[in-house]
Amino acid sequence: MLPLAVLLIKSGMRVLGSDRSYDQGKTPDKFSALLALGIELFPQDGSGVCGDVDVLVVSSAVEDTIPDVRAALDSGLDIIKRGALLAQYFNSSEQGIAVAGTSGKSTVTGMIGTILLEMDCDPSVVNGGEIRNFRLGDGDKFSGVRKGRGETFVAEMDESDGSIAYYDPFVAVLNNVALDHMAMDELEELFGAYLARARNCVIVNFDQPRVKGLCEKNAAVRVISYAINHEGVDLKALALKPNVHGIDFVLRHEGQSYDVSLNVPGRHNVENALAALSVCVSLGLDIAQGVKAISSFKGIHRRMEYIGEKNGISVLDDFGHNPDKISASLQTLKAFDGRLIVMFQPHGFGPLRLMRRELVEAFSSYLGDGDILIMPEVYYAGGTVDRSVTAKHLIGDLNGLGVNARWFEARDEIPAFLKTEAKSGDRVVIMGARDDTLHIFAKDVLALF
Repeated sequence: MLPLAVLLIKSGMRVLGSDRSYDQGKTPDKFSALLALGIELFPQDGSGVCGDVDVLVVSSAVEDTIPDVRAALDSGLDIIKRGALLAQYFNSSEQGIAVAGTSGKSTVTGMIGTILLEMDCDPSVVNGGEIRNFRLGDGDKFSGVRKGRGETFVAEMDESDGSIAYYDPFVAVLNNVALDHMAMDELEELFGAYLARARNCVIVNFDQPRVKGLCEKNAAVRVISYAINHEGVDLKALALKPNVHGIDFVLRHEGQSYDVSLNVPGRHNVENALAALSVCVSLGLDIAQGVKAISSFKGIHRRMEYIGEKNGISVLDDFGHNPDKISASLQTLKAFDGRLIVMFQPHGFGPLRLMRRELVEAFSSYLGDGDILIMPEVYYAGGTVDRSVTAKHLIGDLNGLGVNARWFEARDEIPAFLKTEAKSGDRVVIMGARDDTLHIFAKDVLALF
């Protein structure tokens, strides 16, 4: 919602808004920044939905019981979903580059935006995560959105609420398809239709069998394929050389080789980089310049973000919340020595219930002897919810498999445990989604040591 609001006000609109976190006094810096930008904030009591408002824009998480929605319904005001409004802007651009997939789409969007900006294409970009290259300073809250003057609009798609169906991309990128938010058959239907709507090109990861199959079944335009393992693709990564804070590889394209150096770690980020560099190819841009540009990419806020080190204890902040993202992060971390202490905060009762088995598999597959997983109860942001599966159930599953996993009723109990348990050489990872205070929590954890 925040990037869309910023895009609208930078487009000359008057923007008003409400948020229950604002009413609760959470993340005041973010709301102060919105006010400074000219966005008017109201309590979430319906008072902001007044006579001179043209439309109420809501996220898919907003229920009809919210006072603002009730006020709009009572007054006959049009209500539109966030994704539908953003799609109107996206679809009106000459070159709409859509980035989709269960995992990695925020990073790929950030990489593409960085490349295009470095190559003077002046793109508009709307991303779910803050792009660190776009930050104007440490306090910048709006680095996930950029209003450009060029013909290119890069946007992250959202399959969780089905809003991906509103977009008609010029270039459609699909990185992967894995369990998250909804059943696999529903995901495949959404992503397949998305590829079918591409007007110029689809960019797909052939190391992902589901993605390759969806492409072969649905793509009606030019296909640009990329992979690490699969042969016969348009862009292939070879000779991966990981380091603590990044990874190098050799890119092979049309018989030419290019040395690529990334400042973000992990094999999954090689896949993300291949997707972004494929966009260069799709737009007819110089691939060598694209390789140079991507080396300047600093990463996405809360994607394996290094917070700091104190007394030999490192703290990282990570957005991992579904099995695919968690596995990618843990695989990257386990490539280097040192015990892991992972605090995972589940981001909703519904996702936990849907992905319970797969989450257990992800943690049990990568956490080894000596590693510790700690988990507070599920983050609850409000609304109607089925609490039949909780974090405590997940901890029980993991204990049964021999994982050293501990449950805490409240997150506030965890710092004391970390202060006692963490030793020099450990890496403490704060992991989870939706909750803006997790990044603050990670900084507070570092201060403990």
